[in-house]
Amino acid sequence: MNAFIIDCSFYILYPTFMARPQEFDRDQVLDAAIAVFRQHGFEGSSATELVTAMGIGRQSLYNSFGDKWQLYRDAIHRYATGEIEAHLAALGSSTRAIDGIQRFLSRIIETARDMCLGVSSICEFGTSHADLSEIHERFGTILNAALCERIRRAQAEGDISQDLNPGDAAAFLTSTVAGIRISARAGADPKALATVARMALKAIR
Repeated sequence: MNAFIIDCSFYILYPTFMARPQEFDRDQVLDAAIAVFRQHGFEGSSATELVTAMGIGRQSLYNSFGDKWQLYRDAIHRYATGEIEAHLAALGSSTRAIDGIQRFLSRIIETARDMCLGVSSICEFGTSHADLSEIHERFGTILNAALCERIRRAQAEGDISQDLNPGDAAAFLTSTVAGIRISARAGADPKALATVARMALKAIR
């Protein structure tokens, strides 16, 4: 009985020894961090801005994500996951493959004003961080494979020339997408961006 009282008193006097459950939705706070990083980049995003946007305390940030760099990596990974899902959905949205490719490019135009965190991170760091490059390469491989498959399908359907190398065409489209997003960030008119997308589609047919 005395031992039980002593144990209870210990936890009352020293509550910090008791595990505290995570009191926030991890995906929600990551989405908030993504918004900050998209606007300001890694270096331009302060810890104060991040915790304010995420609605959590500074200690909770460190307990859950380690440090600012780990948070950035987690944000990049979540953002890339969502983008790939949306890209694949657009590519597979139509019966004919060429229409799916066109829908993919249209989606890029529709969202181009919102800075792409993937493009932003590449512009900021290039290939200087292996852990970041691994994320880019992994999701880039998925998108490239999906584009190649759609291009081959469009070739079989007679909508794209058989002489075109699917890998070359996929690389051209991904480079075009990056260019569109950077141009949008620089203030390019939506009509001009749509023209670029239209010319890119014409180039692979």
